[in-house]
Amino acid sequence: MFIYLSKKIAIPNNIRLKCVSWNKDQGFIACGGDEGLLKVLKLETQTDDAKLKGLAAPSNLSMNQTLEGHSGAVQVVTWNEQYQKLTTSDQNGLIIVWMLYKGCWYEEMINNRNKSVVRSMSWNADGQKICIVYEDGAVIVGSVDGNRIWGKELKGIQLAHVAWSPDSKILLFGMANGEIHIYDNQGNFIMKMTVSCLHNVTGAISIAGIHWYAGSEGYVEQDCPCLAICFDNGRCQVMRYENDESPVFIDTLMNVASIQWNQCGSVLAVAGSLRAMAMEKEVNVVQFYTPFGEHLRTLKVPGKQMTEVAWEGGGLRIGLAVDSYIYFANIRPDYKWGYCSNTVVYAYTKPDRLEYCVVFWDTKNNEKFVKYVKSLMSITTSGDFCILATKADDTHPQYVLVLCNSIGTPLDSKYIDIDPLFVTMTKTHVIAASKEAFYIWQYRVAKKLTAMEINQVSRTRKEGRERVYHIDDSPSGTTEGPLDFAKAFTATRDPICCITATDKTLIVGRESGTIHKYSLPNVALVQKYSLNYRAYQLSLNCTSSRLAIIDISGVLTFLDLAVRSSSGDGSGSQAGTGDPSKFERKDVWDMQWANDNPDLFAMMEKTRMYVFRNLDPEEPIQTSGYICNFEDLEIKSVLLDEIMKDPERPNKDYLINFEIRSLRDSRLLIEKVGIEDASQFIEDNPHPRLWRLLAEAALQKLDLKTAEQAFVRCKDYQGIEFVKSLGNLQSEAMKQAEVAAYFSRFEEAERMYLDMDRRDLAISLRIKLGDWFRVLQLLKTGSGDCDDAVLEQAYNAIGDYFADRQKWVNAVQYYLQGRNQERLAECYYMLEDYDGLERLASSLPENHKLLPDIGQMFVTVGMCEQTVNAYLKCNQPKAAVDACVHLNQWNKAVELAKNHNMKEIKSLLAKYASHLLEKNKPLEAVELYRKAHHFLDAAKLMFKIADEEAKKGTRPLRVKKLYVLAALLVENYHSQVKTSQQNKAKGKTSEATSALAGLLEEDATSSDNRMVDSAWRGAEAYHFFLLAQRQLYEGYMVKAMKTALHLRDYEDIIPAVEIYSLLAICSSANRAFSTCSRAFIKLESLESLSPEQRQLYEDLALEIFTKHSTKNSPMSGLDSTPEGPEGKLPTCIVTGWTISEYQFWMCSVCKHCALENEIGSHNFCPLCHSSLA
Repeated sequence: MFIYLSKKIAIPNNIRLKCVSWNKDQGFIACGGDEGLLKVLKLETQTDDAKLKGLAAPSNLSMNQTLEGHSGAVQVVTWNEQYQKLTTSDQNGLIIVWMLYKGCWYEEMINNRNKSVVRSMSWNADGQKICIVYEDGAVIVGSVDGNRIWGKELKGIQLAHVAWSPDSKILLFGMANGEIHIYDNQGNFIMKMTVSCLHNVTGAISIAGIHWYAGSEGYVEQDCPCLAICFDNGRCQVMRYENDESPVFIDTLMNVASIQWNQCGSVLAVAGSLRAMAMEKEVNVVQFYTPFGEHLRTLKVPGKQMTEVAWEGGGLRIGLAVDSYIYFANIRPDYKWGYCSNTVVYAYTKPDRLEYCVVFWDTKNNEKFVKYVKSLMSITTSGDFCILATKADDTHPQYVLVLCNSIGTPLDSKYIDIDPLFVTMTKTHVIAASKEAFYIWQYRVAKKLTAMEINQVSRTRKEGRERVYHIDDSPSGTTEGPLDFAKAFTATRDPICCITATDKTLIVGRESGTIHKYSLPNVALVQKYSLNYRAYQLSLNCTSSRLAIIDISGVLTFLDLAVRSSSGDGSGSQAGTGDPSKFERKDVWDMQWANDNPDLFAMMEKTRMYVFRNLDPEEPIQTSGYICNFEDLEIKSVLLDEIMKDPERPNKDYLINFEIRSLRDSRLLIEKVGIEDASQFIEDNPHPRLWRLLAEAALQKLDLKTAEQAFVRCKDYQGIEFVKSLGNLQSEAMKQAEVAAYFSRFEEAERMYLDMDRRDLAISLRIKLGDWFRVLQLLKTGSGDCDDAVLEQAYNAIGDYFADRQKWVNAVQYYLQGRNQERLAECYYMLEDYDGLERLASSLPENHKLLPDIGQMFVTVGMCEQTVNAYLKCNQPKAAVDACVHLNQWNKAVELAKNHNMKEIKSLLAKYASHLLEKNKPLEAVELYRKAHHFLDAAKLMFKIADEEAKKGTRPLRVKKLYVLAALLVENYHSQVKTSQQNKAKGKTSEATSALAGLLEEDATSSDNRMVDSAWRGAEAYHFFLLAQRQLYEGYMVKAMKTALHLRDYEDIIPAVEIYSLLAICSSANRAFSTCSRAFIKLESLESLSPEQRQLYEDLALEIFTKHSTKNSPMSGLDSTPEGPEGKLPTCIVTGWTISEYQFWMCSVCKHCALENEIGSHNFCPLCHSSLA
């Protein structure tokens, strides 16, 4: 930052000032002094000139009101910014609260204890409460509306200072003896603050100031110290919170009168006096520090005694109360900013975020890109790129250099171990320096290189794209070894204080005044220069021949690095060159060399910008902008102060272009005198920009000869070609229209074309500009036919315009008119208008290249049928099958595969089924086969599942259901074979033949005949097993026994133990002991039983048959199964009886029978559960 005194206001009658306070929000300045003096002033910047903004604008007192009310010396003034109130107190203890009414200040409240004097008053951060401390130890906390909240007498303590914490929960009281006590906001003592900065200090000391920054504009970095406490002996400590154990210590070595933070807590001003060594008198100074204790600047102030310092709300000025004057000093902050390819990059902090908000403001298109960066240290720019230097994280002391383009996209980054205090960059290198060492990174960005350049780059930079050098080394330029940061931490007696570089030269300044010059890209120490002052900012001109140096006190001097030849080099510039060793300017805070002329530079001195040619100044321009760029005789400057007031909305007005004198003079000559004289003047002061100015003026007047000569002089090939093409045109009006278009006056050019009835030219002009809405308008307005191709092109371009902005509905309308099917499909898809997409697909001719894409769109949303139609239309059945598989529509997939004779579907199915089985999902595999109409495979799996469940001894009903499902799948398989045979033999043979063929085919295909023929056996077995038990429990013993007898045929399905145990129970209940004994014989002979179990059965048989003879009772009913003439008779599935009648019912699905009178009460088949309706 740079600071200089700018204004001085005298208080009438030489009344000495005691205090000054600046209202941050409204800009009022209150100052109090002896004899009851209290004034409120306001500095207004009145200006009509848009360019004169900020500090450069003349400031006058718009308010100068003396407030009457105090009789003694006013000692404390403090503002309540939220409620626009001023609170003041004098040596008699009188407190007055003032309010603003219709532009004047009036007394609102008065209070006097008449006991003691007020030493300090402080409003809390939200302006709701005030804390007042008296010298005798009394403390009063009051509300903004004048009510007392609480009061307290601190016995035996002299109070001197008070401060609120940012959250208003804590109060700090400073004592007259230098102690600081911490209280809560209700007045309860918490603890004494440890004041570590007074270590080994003797004698009486007092507190000069306590200021706790409330964080209203965010913090410079995370955990930033914000509570400053300073003592009159110059010792200072800056803490993160009230009991911070490791505060930042500052020893200012001065007698301190007052301290204050700026508006964002980034700079602490410490005001007081310094004893000059040579003279015995004291000098008033203000020292500026960062929150981390680094010294920034010193401002010397005239006068005898300084009493208080106050910052302006924007942080660009400070007010100082010295004797009977208020001095104002302007501050040029070190903003984090840069300028690359029409983009201003700047960073600021927000109260609600810890990161820095970095804005990339493209000034050409007025667009901004925002990026949040943690622990940002600096922004450096060059060409089209910028480097953001940041701290990596708190845990590891590493730093990151991030290379970004002009919209903030990171292109590359490097982690480095040294602290990048100074960073500079050229078109090829980034150089970062700490105090002891500098690091060089040859960065690369993806741009088109010729083969030769690529070879060159790869050859020279295989190793050594990153290197690090200690400042005390003397590198010779030979290739270095691997990157080694270890040597960078050796301490040095003479630290680095600034750096700068061009493509060929690197300059490093050291604190002793030594300057090192290194060559680039091979780093070799070329020369050392020694100055008798310490450089603060360095800058090289475009030929690296001259170095500009601004020192810490703002003095600009020059150093010639290249020996200049005395003989003229033909341009005559040498003759006028001043002697750089004698050149000196004071109060300089910014300077920039011209990019295209080594003798031209611009500099900022206080609020004026000077342009120097050969060290001769032109007349200054009033501005307080920061210089972005200087080329083509134009200076681009940005009013960062204005931008930072509202950084989220940068305004084009804040970017100012200044033309230097030769450009202004040439323009005046052309306008006032004429082209002839102007061309003579430019001949004497040649510059490409001036020749271009002349060429453009000549073009306006259609003086083609002069224009061509001027274009040749500024090497503008396109300009020369343009003049030639103008020469070939006959009509004058046509030439004027072309010139208007050349100067981007397109409306005018279009009007001229239309006046000449050349609508085609107007249309082609608009097409070149890409203004398709106007093209469409022109095409429709003209009489006669317009070109259909151009019309379609216009519709499509407008469609693209809307599509780029994601306005798909509007895009569809234009694409429909432009018949652009590809983009239409995309729009329908984006709008999720699948009907539209389907219509589009059906309207396309077969094998259209868009169909596969549409198919893919349908796949992504799971629309199988539409997908298949699209793929089949473009003759891609394989893709259609894949889509069906992807969407799990296996039946469709199989059908397609069969229709298109695809072999791989079987393997696909098998693969997927095995995948499901591996995952232990057998039912999903069955479902898969069923959907794909592979009923036999499904049935096999189903039987397997049923068998496994039966083995596990699951509930019999569940097992029955599984067997029924398996059998139904087999039935589906039968009907499938039958229909396929009928389809093959349509109309050729009789039904019997086709049925026979079907059976033969079944035989041929099914290897598993047992399963196909006796599909229902498992279901029957479990059906009768359940039925017998149901009948037994319902008390139908005869029926139960008969049903149980059927189970003897199913020993292969149900374990014999269960069958014969059931039969034994049923028969014994039915008193058919003959059957029962046979069941027991069977049970005792089973091999599957263990001897213990067998013994149990034998004991039970003995018990039964000792009581009953082994004969069936006459009531027990039949025992044997009767046989009909055609073998075994059918069994009724409702009762389990054998059917001997000729009339009986048969199920259409499972082909099982039942007695007609029994089935009548059922709605579903008892075996397969199909509906009887």
